[in-house]
Amino acid sequence: MTYQQALDYLFSQLPMYQRQGKAAFKKNLTNITKLCDVLHNPQENFKTIHVAGSNGKGSTSHLIASVLQSAGYKVGLYTSPHLIDYRERIKVNGVMIDEQSVIDFIITYKSSFDKIEPSFFEWSVGLAFLYFKELEVDIAIIETGLGGRLDSTNVINPLLSVITNISFDHQEMLGDTLEKIAFEKAGIIKERSSVVIGRLQQDIHHVFEKKAEAMHAKIHLSEPTKYSSDLTGNYQIENVATANKTIDLLIKNFRFTIPETAKVNGFNKVVKNTGLQGRWQIINYSPKAICDVGHNIDGITNIIKMLANERFDNLHFVFGMVNDKESDKILLLLPKKATYYFCKPNIPRGLETKTLKDIASNYSLFGHKYESVKHAYSEALKCASKSDLVFVGGSTFVVAEVL
Repeated sequence: MTYQQALDYLFSQLPMYQRQGKAAFKKNLTNITKLCDVLHNPQENFKTIHVAGSNGKGSTSHLIASVLQSAGYKVGLYTSPHLIDYRERIKVNGVMIDEQSVIDFIITYKSSFDKIEPSFFEWSVGLAFLYFKELEVDIAIIETGLGGRLDSTNVINPLLSVITNISFDHQEMLGDTLEKIAFEKAGIIKERSSVVIGRLQQDIHHVFEKKAEAMHAKIHLSEPTKYSSDLTGNYQIENVATANKTIDLLIKNFRFTIPETAKVNGFNKVVKNTGLQGRWQIINYSPKAICDVGHNIDGITNIIKMLANERFDNLHFVFGMVNDKESDKILLLLPKKATYYFCKPNIPRGLETKTLKDIASNYSLFGHKYESVKHAYSEALKCASKSDLVFVGGSTFVVAEVL
């Protein structure tokens, strides 16, 4: 089996949320529990931190990992989705899992797993857990894929749980109110544990308090911090604060040795240490082009704030969406003074370009439609002058295709 054949097997033959949406969502942890049993529960062999939230959980996970790496720990990092290479999901000290390990895992466990019929995500979680055990990591930062309570990662017993914030996203699976979504995220809070809440949201905080009380767990709120980061974007201030509170609890409650220099270096070298991409990332300089994976209401709101801080003559907006987002609420937020390059991410869930263009026109957002993301981006670069700005976003998958 080649690496490409391994990927084809993972992507094509199994339910995958990124491609199929709600159909791939499992309503219980039965499959992942059976899968981990086959693997002899590797997740019990290393310490973990569990990170959930509507926005910022990927950045926060990378920030925590970077600081721990800088302090000399061997750190596993499991995140999703990937942007370019599947192996981005599973890293140890910033190095992606090797291709042969992916191939060997499928060859070794395919016949056993066929009886369980795991999803793409369950396969990936199992692979990550086994890989981290085999490489004997000191600690692994595990990001949830979707929600928390029923997420496949929710079979770990972490030192700390982290919930960044709650926003409207994936309502078809997590619920149609912020309270319902918060309830799902709160599902990662474990018995007699501690949980870091990244953003105090008064209208839903009682959900976390009720869950914490039931689990005899303690809530810790993040606090403003003096630390900066190489992750640009105003919204990263909140993520740095959340990561810093998590690090402080590791020092205080679990006797981790993390000197001040490790914090400073870790926060300022996240991209170098972990390889994080797609967060207010400059991808071209003349004209300046920026991409960002923010895609729900909260994420787009942050992007609009960031665009307001940029200096440019004209804005060229390369934009595509998936078909299960609240397109009307998101389009309502977008700047009208821009030229739009409408495109469809190359996945089954991608919103058709004509449909997107037609809906956008209702909100006075105008431009042309293109047959691919890459074509839209190249046209935007071609049409923009040196003093203009090109922005790429609307979906993680639009950003992935440009990168």
